[in-house]
This record gives sequence, C-alpha cells and structure tokens, in this order.
Amino acid sequence: MPNPPLHNQTYQWSEAKSLMPAQAKNETGITGALVPDSQGDTDHIAVVYDKGEVPPEITIKQISGSVHSVLADGIAVAVIARASGTAPSPEDVLLVERRVQI
Repeated sequence: MPNPPLHNQTYQWSEAKSLMPAQAKNETGITGALVPDSQGDTDHIAVVYDKGEVPPEITIKQISGSVHSVLADGIAVAVIARASGTAPSPEDVLLVERRVQI
C-alpha cells in the first residue's frame, strides 16, 4: 500500500527516542538533531534548546543551489542538500525543549 500524501501523515515524534546520545544528557545550549523518516523519503531536522529559554529563531540560508543551512539564533545547526523538491522552510524544523539536568 503506498504512503498517504505528506500533509496527511502524522509524524510519531515520540518514536524518536535517541535524538541525543546518552553521554550528552548534561549538555546545554542549542543543538541540531536529525530525525529519520522511515516511512517517507525526507528526514527531518529538530533543534533542541534548554527548558526555560526562549525558543531559538530558525532561519534557512541558501549556501549553493539545493544546499541550505539551518540556523538557530544565527548559529548553523544543520546543512541540508536535496536532489529535488523545494527548499526547507523554518516551519519544517521541529523545536524540542530539553530538560536540563543539574
């Protein structure tokens, strides 16, 4: 059975349990993470920020042709190269609030 159209899919972000490696549990600050999409052909980008902080402003900057950089508060957190399709937009980036452990 073919996959339903992208706009009808519900992404199971709760299944993305390993966004951060175990040794990174005490890190703080803005971090980029790749969220694989096993049901589609486009992986997703998440930006993780510390709980209580203002969510970072996401911007997309074209580097060359179909290569784009994802910036969080002006800091590059990911580079995306697409063979086809439209350029990513800030709305495509998932913001995740990290619980900070002391």
